[in-house]
Amino acid sequence: MASPIAVYSLSDLKNTTDDALPNYLTSLDFRQSHFLTDVRLALGYSAVIVAGVTFAFDYKLGWDETKEYTYWAVIAYFLLNGALTFWIWFAEKGKIFQGETQNGTLLTIASRVTKHNPKYQLVIRWTDPTTSEPFDWETRELTAPFTTWFSSDGQFIAEPFQQWLSSEIPAIAAADGAGSRKRTEKGRARSELPSTMMQSKGPAIHVNSRKGKK
Repeated sequence: MASPIAVYSLSDLKNTTDDALPNYLTSLDFRQSHFLTDVRLALGYSAVIVAGVTFAFDYKLGWDETKEYTYWAVIAYFLLNGALTFWIWFAEKGKIFQGETQNGTLLTIASRVTKHNPKYQLVIRWTDPTTSEPFDWETRELTAPFTTWFSSDGQFIAEPFQQWLSSEIPAIAAADGAGSRKRTEKGRARSELPSTMMQSKGPAIHVNSRKGKK
């Protein structure tokens, strides 16, 4: 069981819920895209590398030898940081999940909270692959109090959170239904396995008898 969090900390409530949402969706039929995160990391690390290399050259060769290169390195550093800031605010825009299902449904989810308001706010966009317009996005905004899936002592309870999402978003409901059928079929197969083994002859019965002795 995960450690409880401070129920009066909006950032802890949001971050814990943000982490749980992709875990739930990837357990269904959704394949998560990490493109936004990859670009953010590439820009951030590039800026760090430029700063590190500039410092190393300045330390080894001195200011007189490197001042011309330092000038361009400073420009590159600020351009990279500017691009990173633009990417976070205008490309990611609070997105915590971006992915698709095997049947072609695209899904993006952004989350936010407002100060002194203990409610989780989502902006969800998805496509319906059965329509004639492949990139005709549907958008829905959802709001729910954190107390819906957090206990009074700060424990996150996954089931009500997952039910809230699947009951509000058709794309998630369809994937959750498919996942439930798969889990049911696997459970039925496991439950039928002992009876099949008991009906068979030879080694299968012998294996069961050894387990009984243990």
